Amino acid sequence: MARNLIAGIAGLVFGLGLAVSQMVNPAKVRDFLDITGTWDPSLGFVMGGAVVVFFVAWRVSFGQSRPLFAGEFVRPTRTAILDARLLGGAAVFGVGWGMVGLCPGPSISSLAYLLPETAVFVIAMAAGTYAVRWLPAEPVPAPGAA
Repeated sequence: MARNLIAGIAGLVFGLGLAVSQMVNPAKVRDFLDITGTWDPSLGFVMGGAVVVFFVAWRVSFGQSRPLFAGEFVRPTRTAILDARLLGGAAVFGVGWGMVGLCPGPSISSLAYLLPETAVFVIAMAAGTYAVRWLPAEPVPAPGAA
């Protein structure tokens, strides 16, 4: 129960932060990406602030024996940094973000504005999230490769 309450509060704080910083406004995001036109650097400050907060929390977590509301910390175990799935996913994300001006978190928050294009984006995002399960988990070796 406490874990769900904390997750709900964190989601509300995240959504409120997105709304206050206007990151739920696709035009604001597209203006950040338009470096030769109506460039707006405010998204860079929002991202920078998020990186600083995460960095501090990550470093503090190493001094803790366990999280407050979970049995153990879940940290990445993969050692491979770049692979085709990561690069492909990043490319799809980046193209979609640049075209539409929304990414997953802000798109959910933007549903509150009842804009049809946001609903289409969220439906397409959900479909893509489920469709990726049909991809092989590990790269399939080429025929004849050793």
